[in-house]
Amino acid sequence: MAYTTIDNPAEYFNVKLYSGSGSNTTVAHGLTGGAPEMFVIKRRDSTGGWINWNTGLTNNSYYMQWNNSDQQDNSTNNLQNTATTTTNISIGDQAFTNASGGTYVLYSWRAGTSFSNDASSTGIGTIDSSGSISTTAGISIISYTGTGSAGTVAHGLASTPQMIILKNRTDGSSSFWGVYHHNSFVNASDPNVLYLNSNGAASDDTNVFGTSTTFSSTVFSVGDYNGSNGSSDNIIGYCFAEKQGFSKFGSYEGNGNADGSFIFLGFRPAMIIIKRTDATDHWLLYDDQRGYNGDIASLRPNENHSESTASGYEIDILSNGFKARQNHNDINGSGNSYVYMAFAKQPFVNSKGVPANAR
Repeated sequence: MAYTTIDNPAEYFNVKLYSGSGSNTTVAHGLTGGAPEMFVIKRRDSTGGWINWNTGLTNNSYYMQWNNSDQQDNSTNNLQNTATTTTNISIGDQAFTNASGGTYVLYSWRAGTSFSNDASSTGIGTIDSSGSISTTAGISIISYTGTGSAGTVAHGLASTPQMIILKNRTDGSSSFWGVYHHNSFVNASDPNVLYLNSNGAASDDTNVFGTSTTFSSTVFSVGDYNGSNGSSDNIIGYCFAEKQGFSKFGSYEGNGNADGSFIFLGFRPAMIIIKRTDATDHWLLYDDQRGYNGDIASLRPNENHSESTASGYEIDILSNGFKARQNHNDINGSGNSYVYMAFAKQPFVNSKGVPANAR
Protein backbone atom coordinates (compact mmCIF):
# COMPACT_ATOMS: atom_id res chain seq x y z
CA MET A 1 0.00 0.00 0.00
CA ALA A 2 1.42 3.38 -1.03
CA TYR A 3 0.74 5.90 1.71
CA THR A 4 1.46 9.60 1.39
CA THR A 5 1.67 12.80 3.41
CA ILE A 6 -0.05 14.73 0.60
CA ASP A 7 -3.70 13.73 0.37
CA ASN A 8 -4.56 16.59 -1.97
CA PRO A 9 -1.86 16.98 -4.67
CA ALA A 10 -3.60 20.12 -5.99
CA GLU A 11 -2.08 21.98 -3.06
CA TYR A 12 1.21 21.85 -4.96
CA PHE A 13 0.51 20.91 -8.58
CA ASN A 14 -2.46 21.24 -10.90
CA VAL A 15 -3.48 20.95 -14.56
CA LYS A 16 -6.15 23.30 -15.90
CA LEU A 17 -7.70 23.79 -19.35
CA TYR A 18 -9.06 27.12 -20.58
CA SER A 19 -10.22 28.85 -23.75
CA GLY A 20 -8.78 32.13 -25.01
CA SER A 21 -10.77 35.37 -25.08
CA GLY A 22 -8.41 37.61 -27.06
CA SER A 23 -8.29 40.27 -24.35
CA ASN A 24 -6.43 40.71 -21.06
CA THR A 25 -7.97 38.52 -18.40
CA THR A 26 -7.33 36.18 -15.49
CA VAL A 27 -7.38 32.39 -15.46
CA ALA A 28 -7.95 30.22 -12.40
CA HIS A 29 -4.94 27.99 -11.79
CA GLY A 30 -6.76 25.54 -9.52
CA LEU A 31 -4.10 25.25 -6.82
CA THR A 32 -5.75 24.91 -3.44
CA GLY A 33 -2.74 25.82 -1.29
CA GLY A 34 -1.89 29.28 -2.61
CA ALA A 35 -0.35 31.13 -5.55
CA PRO A 36 2.01 29.29 -7.91
CA GLU A 37 5.71 30.09 -8.01
CA MET A 38 5.93 28.50 -11.45
CA PHE A 39 3.52 27.83 -14.28
CA VAL A 40 3.66 26.75 -17.92
CA ILE A 41 1.08 27.49 -20.63
CA LYS A 42 0.81 25.71 -23.99
CA ARG A 43 -1.62 26.40 -26.81
CA ARG A 44 -3.23 23.09 -27.82
CA ASP A 45 -5.04 23.77 -31.08
CA SER A 46 -2.23 25.53 -32.92
CA THR A 47 1.49 26.15 -32.85
CA GLY A 48 2.79 28.29 -30.02
CA GLY A 49 5.69 28.38 -27.60
CA TRP A 50 5.70 26.84 -24.12
CA ILE A 51 5.35 29.93 -21.92
CA ASN A 52 7.30 29.32 -18.70
CA TRP A 53 6.85 31.79 -15.83
CA ASN A 54 8.35 31.73 -12.35
CA THR A 55 8.95 34.06 -9.46
CA GLY A 56 12.34 35.74 -9.69
CA LEU A 57 11.98 36.98 -13.26
CA THR A 58 12.57 40.68 -13.98
CA ASN A 59 8.87 41.42 -13.55
CA ASN A 60 5.64 39.47 -13.72
CA SER A 61 5.15 39.86 -17.48
CA TYR A 62 8.48 38.20 -18.30
CA TYR A 63 8.66 34.56 -19.34
CA MET A 64 10.87 32.02 -21.08
CA GLN A 65 9.98 29.23 -23.50
CA TRP A 66 10.66 25.53 -22.94
CA ASN A 67 11.06 24.94 -26.67
CA ASN A 68 13.93 27.38 -27.26
CA SER A 69 17.05 28.74 -25.57
CA ASP A 70 16.02 32.41 -25.57
CA GLN A 71 16.52 34.60 -22.52
CA GLN A 72 13.57 35.93 -20.53
CA ASP A 73 11.27 38.15 -22.59
CA ASN A 74 7.99 40.04 -22.50
CA SER A 75 7.92 41.34 -26.06
CA THR A 76 4.61 39.76 -27.08
CA ASN A 77 2.60 40.59 -23.93
CA ASN A 78 1.56 37.00 -23.36
CA LEU A 79 1.48 37.69 -19.62
CA GLN A 80 0.34 40.82 -17.82
CA ASN A 81 2.57 42.68 -15.38
CA THR A 82 0.34 41.65 -12.49
CA ALA A 83 1.21 39.34 -9.64
CA THR A 84 -0.33 35.90 -9.45
CA THR A 85 -2.87 35.41 -6.68
CA THR A 86 -4.10 32.49 -4.60
CA THR A 87 -6.73 31.85 -7.25
CA ASN A 88 -5.64 33.35 -10.61
CA ILE A 89 -2.85 34.14 -13.04
CA SER A 90 -2.98 37.16 -15.34
CA ILE A 91 -2.61 36.70 -19.08
CA GLY A 92 -2.45 39.12 -22.00
CA ASP A 93 -4.13 39.11 -25.38
CA GLN A 94 -1.53 37.31 -27.51
CA ALA A 95 -1.73 34.03 -29.41
CA PHE A 96 0.61 32.00 -27.21
CA THR A 97 -1.62 32.40 -24.15
CA ASN A 98 -4.99 33.91 -25.07
CA ALA A 99 -6.07 33.99 -28.73
CA SER A 100 -9.82 34.32 -29.16
CA GLY A 101 -11.23 30.79 -29.46
CA GLY A 102 -7.85 29.17 -28.85
CA THR A 103 -7.57 26.21 -26.47
CA TYR A 104 -4.85 26.06 -23.80
CA VAL A 105 -3.46 23.95 -20.99
CA LEU A 106 -1.97 25.43 -17.82
CA TYR A 107 0.43 23.55 -15.50
CA SER A 108 1.06 25.15 -12.09
CA TRP A 109 3.52 24.33 -9.29
CA ARG A 110 3.56 25.76 -5.79
CA ALA A 111 6.47 25.68 -3.36
CA GLY A 112 5.31 28.31 -0.88
CA THR A 113 8.18 28.96 1.54
CA SER A 114 10.85 31.60 0.97
CA PHE A 115 14.44 30.40 0.95
CA SER A 116 17.87 32.03 0.87
CA ASN A 117 21.40 30.82 1.41
CA ASP A 118 24.52 32.92 1.87
CA ALA A 119 27.13 30.31 1.01
CA SER A 120 30.01 32.08 2.73
CA SER A 121 28.05 32.42 5.99
CA THR A 122 26.42 28.98 6.12
CA GLY A 123 29.22 26.98 4.54
CA ILE A 124 26.59 25.27 2.36
CA GLY A 125 27.59 25.39 -1.29
CA THR A 126 29.83 27.92 -2.98
CA ILE A 127 27.24 30.04 -4.84
CA ASP A 128 24.56 32.08 -3.05
CA SER A 129 20.96 31.12 -3.87
CA SER A 130 17.40 32.17 -3.05
CA GLY A 131 13.87 31.27 -4.04
CA SER A 132 10.85 29.24 -2.91
CA ILE A 133 10.81 25.72 -1.53
CA SER A 134 8.49 23.04 -0.23
CA THR A 135 10.19 20.19 1.60
CA THR A 136 6.79 18.50 1.87
CA ALA A 137 6.21 18.45 -1.91
CA GLY A 138 9.89 18.18 -2.87
CA ILE A 139 9.83 21.31 -5.03
CA SER A 140 12.32 24.17 -5.05
CA ILE A 141 12.61 27.10 -7.45
CA ILE A 142 16.07 28.54 -6.99
CA SER A 143 17.70 31.66 -8.42
CA TYR A 144 21.43 32.33 -8.38
CA THR A 145 24.05 34.42 -10.13
CA GLY A 146 26.47 32.42 -12.23
CA THR A 147 30.20 32.53 -11.59
CA GLY A 148 31.52 30.94 -14.78
CA SER A 149 33.43 28.39 -12.71
CA ALA A 150 32.37 25.02 -11.31
CA GLY A 151 30.63 25.24 -7.94
CA THR A 152 27.71 24.05 -5.83
CA VAL A 153 24.31 25.62 -5.15
CA ALA A 154 22.01 25.08 -2.15
CA HIS A 155 18.53 23.90 -3.18
CA GLY A 156 16.76 23.86 0.21
CA LEU A 157 14.92 20.56 -0.22
CA ALA A 158 16.51 18.70 2.73
CA SER A 159 16.58 15.61 0.48
CA THR A 160 18.48 14.79 -2.69
CA PRO A 161 16.76 15.96 -5.89
CA GLN A 162 16.04 13.30 -8.51
CA MET A 163 15.57 15.84 -11.29
CA ILE A 164 16.90 19.36 -11.89
CA ILE A 165 16.21 21.77 -14.77
CA LEU A 166 18.51 24.80 -15.19
CA LYS A 167 18.21 27.82 -17.50
CA ASN A 168 20.10 31.08 -17.99
CA ARG A 169 17.47 33.83 -17.75
CA THR A 170 19.51 36.80 -18.99
CA ASP A 171 21.63 35.36 -21.80
CA GLY A 172 20.13 33.14 -24.49
CA SER A 173 23.45 32.51 -26.22
CA SER A 174 24.44 28.83 -25.95
CA SER A 175 22.14 28.34 -22.98
CA PHE A 176 19.84 25.38 -23.53
CA TRP A 177 17.59 24.09 -20.74
CA GLY A 178 19.96 21.61 -19.04
CA VAL A 179 18.23 18.64 -17.41
CA TYR A 180 19.66 16.27 -14.79
CA HIS A 181 17.76 13.05 -14.14
CA HIS A 182 19.07 10.59 -11.57
CA ASN A 183 18.40 7.60 -13.86
CA SER A 184 20.50 8.93 -16.73
CA PHE A 185 24.16 8.20 -15.95
CA VAL A 186 27.47 7.42 -17.61
CA ASN A 187 28.72 6.05 -14.29
CA ALA A 188 27.99 6.55 -10.60
CA SER A 189 29.47 10.07 -10.49
CA ASP A 190 28.94 11.33 -14.05
CA PRO A 191 25.32 12.06 -15.08
CA ASN A 192 24.32 12.28 -18.69
CA VAL A 193 22.60 15.53 -19.61
CA LEU A 194 19.34 16.03 -21.48
CA TYR A 195 18.16 19.32 -22.95
CA LEU A 196 14.50 20.23 -22.62
CA ASN A 197 14.46 22.20 -25.88
CA SER A 198 16.14 19.41 -27.86
CA ASN A 199 15.11 15.94 -29.02
CA GLY A 200 18.70 14.71 -28.66
CA ALA A 201 19.75 11.63 -26.73
CA ALA A 202 21.32 11.96 -23.31
CA SER A 203 24.91 13.11 -23.69
CA ASP A 204 28.04 13.14 -21.57
CA ASP A 205 28.23 16.94 -21.44
CA THR A 206 30.25 17.63 -18.31
CA ASN A 207 30.02 21.41 -18.58
CA VAL A 208 26.40 21.64 -17.37
CA PHE A 209 26.65 19.98 -13.97
CA GLY A 210 30.45 19.75 -13.81
CA THR A 211 33.03 16.99 -14.01
CA SER A 212 33.04 16.33 -10.27
CA THR A 213 29.32 16.21 -9.59
CA THR A 214 27.55 16.56 -6.26
CA PHE A 215 23.84 15.91 -5.79
CA SER A 216 23.05 15.78 -2.09
CA SER A 217 20.37 16.69 0.43
CA THR A 218 21.78 20.23 0.55
CA VAL A 219 23.39 21.14 -2.81
CA PHE A 220 23.69 20.39 -6.51
CA SER A 221 26.76 21.01 -8.65
CA VAL A 222 27.17 23.16 -11.75
CA GLY A 223 30.00 23.37 -14.28
CA ASP A 224 31.03 26.33 -16.42
CA TYR A 225 28.31 25.98 -19.10
CA ASN A 226 26.67 29.32 -19.95
CA GLY A 227 23.18 27.87 -19.56
CA SER A 228 23.76 26.68 -15.99
CA ASN A 229 26.45 29.02 -14.67
CA GLY A 230 27.22 31.88 -17.06
CA SER A 231 29.42 34.47 -15.39
CA SER A 232 27.32 37.27 -13.78
CA ASP A 233 24.15 35.87 -15.43
CA ASN A 234 20.88 35.18 -13.63
CA ILE A 235 20.16 31.44 -13.55
CA ILE A 236 16.93 29.68 -12.54
CA GLY A 237 16.85 26.13 -11.23
CA TYR A 238 13.82 23.86 -10.79
CA CYS A 239 14.68 21.05 -8.37
CA PHE A 240 12.46 18.06 -7.61
CA ALA A 241 12.79 15.40 -4.92
CA GLU A 242 10.55 12.35 -5.10
CA LYS A 243 7.65 12.25 -2.62
CA GLN A 244 5.62 9.09 -2.15
CA GLY A 245 2.10 9.43 -3.50
CA PHE A 246 2.82 12.82 -5.10
CA SER A 247 5.77 12.69 -7.51
CA LYS A 248 8.09 10.17 -9.12
CA PHE A 249 11.16 10.47 -11.33
CA GLY A 250 12.08 7.09 -12.74
CA SER A 251 13.04 5.08 -15.79
CA TYR A 252 11.83 2.07 -17.80
CA GLU A 253 12.68 -0.05 -20.81
CA GLY A 254 10.27 -0.38 -23.72
CA ASN A 255 8.95 -3.77 -24.83
CA GLY A 256 7.90 -2.84 -28.37
CA ASN A 257 4.24 -3.90 -28.35
CA ALA A 258 0.78 -2.51 -27.65
CA ASP A 259 0.62 -4.34 -24.33
CA GLY A 260 3.34 -1.97 -23.24
CA SER A 261 5.43 -1.43 -20.16
CA PHE A 262 3.45 -0.69 -16.98
CA ILE A 263 5.06 1.93 -14.75
CA PHE A 264 4.01 1.88 -11.09
CA LEU A 265 3.92 5.37 -9.58
CA GLY A 266 1.95 4.93 -6.37
CA PHE A 267 -0.61 7.50 -7.56
CA ARG A 268 -2.98 8.35 -10.38
CA PRO A 269 -0.95 10.82 -12.44
CA ALA A 270 -2.14 14.28 -13.40
CA MET A 271 0.85 14.80 -15.71
CA ILE A 272 3.64 12.63 -17.14
CA ILE A 273 6.67 13.77 -19.15
CA ILE A 274 8.71 11.07 -20.93
CA LYS A 275 12.04 11.25 -22.79
CA ARG A 276 13.95 8.54 -24.60
CA THR A 277 17.58 8.71 -23.48
CA ASP A 278 19.51 6.27 -25.69
CA ALA A 279 18.69 7.90 -29.06
CA THR A 280 17.11 10.96 -30.64
CA ASP A 281 13.37 11.28 -29.95
CA HIS A 282 11.00 13.98 -28.80
CA TRP A 283 10.00 14.74 -25.24
CA LEU A 284 6.35 13.73 -24.73
CA LEU A 285 3.87 15.19 -22.25
CA TYR A 286 0.53 13.67 -21.29
CA ASP A 287 -2.04 14.76 -18.73
CA ASP A 288 -5.39 13.62 -17.39
CA GLN A 289 -7.33 16.65 -18.68
CA ARG A 290 -6.76 16.30 -22.43
CA GLY A 291 -8.69 13.13 -23.18
CA TYR A 292 -9.36 9.71 -21.67
CA ASN A 293 -7.68 6.36 -22.12
CA GLY A 294 -7.96 5.62 -25.81
CA ASP A 295 -7.56 9.23 -26.98
CA ILE A 296 -5.08 11.08 -24.73
CA ALA A 297 -3.27 13.62 -26.90
CA SER A 298 0.47 14.18 -26.62
CA LEU A 299 2.42 17.43 -26.58
CA ARG A 300 6.14 17.88 -27.28
CA PRO A 301 7.89 20.22 -24.81
CA ASN A 302 10.86 20.61 -27.18
CA GLU A 303 8.63 21.90 -30.02
CA ASN A 304 5.90 24.49 -30.48
CA HIS A 305 3.55 22.04 -32.24
CA SER A 306 -0.13 21.66 -31.37
CA GLU A 307 -1.27 18.59 -29.48
CA SER A 308 -1.48 15.41 -31.51
CA THR A 309 -3.09 11.98 -31.61
CA ALA A 310 -1.76 11.41 -35.14
CA SER A 311 0.63 8.69 -34.03
CA GLY A 312 -2.21 6.82 -32.35
CA TYR A 313 -3.29 6.02 -28.86
CA GLU A 314 -0.07 5.89 -26.83
CA ILE A 315 -0.77 5.75 -23.11
CA ASP A 316 -3.21 4.70 -20.40
CA ILE A 317 -3.48 6.71 -17.18
CA LEU A 318 -4.26 4.34 -14.31
CA SER A 319 -5.06 4.62 -10.60
CA ASN A 320 -1.51 3.63 -9.63
CA GLY A 321 0.63 4.56 -12.66
CA PHE A 322 0.64 4.53 -16.45
CA LYS A 323 0.96 2.02 -19.27
CA ALA A 324 2.40 2.45 -22.77
CA ARG A 325 0.03 1.31 -25.53
CA GLN A 326 2.10 1.63 -28.71
CA ASN A 327 5.43 0.36 -30.01
CA HIS A 328 6.62 3.81 -31.09
CA ASN A 329 10.30 4.48 -30.48
CA ASP A 330 9.56 7.70 -28.60
CA ILE A 331 7.60 5.89 -25.85
CA ASN A 332 7.90 2.09 -26.02
CA GLY A 333 10.39 0.83 -28.60
CA SER A 334 11.78 -2.63 -27.86
CA GLY A 335 14.83 -2.33 -25.62
CA ASN A 336 14.77 1.47 -25.69
CA SER A 337 15.59 3.40 -22.51
CA TYR A 338 13.33 6.13 -21.11
CA VAL A 339 13.16 8.48 -18.14
CA TYR A 340 10.06 10.22 -16.86
CA MET A 341 8.75 12.74 -14.36
CA ALA A 342 5.20 12.47 -13.03
CA PHE A 343 2.97 14.39 -10.62
CA ALA A 344 -0.16 13.09 -8.94
CA LYS A 345 -3.83 13.77 -9.37
CA GLN A 346 -4.65 11.45 -6.48
CA PRO A 347 -2.50 9.13 -4.33
CA PHE A 348 -3.15 5.42 -4.87
CA VAL A 349 -3.83 5.21 -1.14
CA ASN A 350 -4.16 8.33 1.00
CA SER A 351 -2.88 8.86 4.54
CA LYS A 352 -6.11 7.40 5.95
CA GLY A 353 -5.83 4.21 3.89
CA VAL A 354 -8.51 5.20 1.36
CA PRO A 355 -7.71 4.01 -2.21
CA ALA A 356 -7.92 6.21 -5.28
CA ASN A 357 -11.12 6.36 -7.29
CA ALA A 358 -11.20 4.91 -10.79
CA ARG A 359 -10.69 7.51 -13.49
